[in-house]
Amino acid sequence: MRTVLLLALAAVLASCATPAERAAQVERDVEQMITVYGPACERLGYKAENDQWRDCILRLNAQQRYESYASYSRFPTSTTCIGHRGFFHCTTF
Repeated sequence: MRTVLLLALAAVLASCATPAERAAQVERDVEQMITVYGPACERLGYKAENDQWRDCILRLNAQQRYESYASYSRFPTSTTCIGHRGFFHCTTF
């Protein structure tokens, strides 16, 4: 029993991202935001590579994330499932 618990704990710990991996992921996300929103901020009149330009990129990204989140949770839903083991019928309103 202890062996199984130790193996499970080792698997969970091995799947955790290290700080270096998380930092690399954040860098990739920032590069993608610059690629997507950088030209739009330049067209809006911000000079590249200054604080106002970076703020513009962050605001546009936040706005896009908010809009995508709002489209998923626009209407409240309720799901009801009836049935027995092996067969379920679910209805979402």
